[in-house]
Amino acid sequence: MKHTNEMEIIFDSRSENEGFARVAVAAFLTQLNPTVEEVADVKTAVSEAVTNAVIHGYEKEVHKVRIRCSIRENLFTVEVCDTGKGIPNVQEAMQPMYTTKPEQDRSGMGFAFMEAFMDSLEVDSEPGRGTRVTMTKTIGKGREIWTTQSL
Repeated sequence: MKHTNEMEIIFDSRSENEGFARVAVAAFLTQLNPTVEEVADVKTAVSEAVTNAVIHGYEKEVHKVRIRCSIRENLFTVEVCDTGKGIPNVQEAMQPMYTTKPEQDRSGMGFAFMEAFMDSLEVDSEPGRGTRVTMTKTIGKGREIWTTQSL
């Protein structure tokens, strides 16, 4: 049986909770002994997904954001979900520089950052029902694993 572990947190869709989400996910990830760069990548991707839920999904209303994380062997998966307004055209929204909130100085790079920092990104959304962003990252990819036999 493969080693697995999971966690789930639910919090209010307030901008100040974005930092909490980053730290909580990073703390869960530490069991894989990630590099500082791997932790930074995951924290950045989570930050972007949570910010999208707060700013775009709920548009200043306070509702709930749910994060689920799982670890299977060295594959880390994080899912950020909201039940907000949803995305009418996911493909368009994922284009770099696309933003529905230019007046708020939104750069339109959230999904591009998620794609750049994680190994995979999947966005499921339905107008009026919410959005689920699922990202994966293999931790330790390319890292030499030293054993007593190799010394």
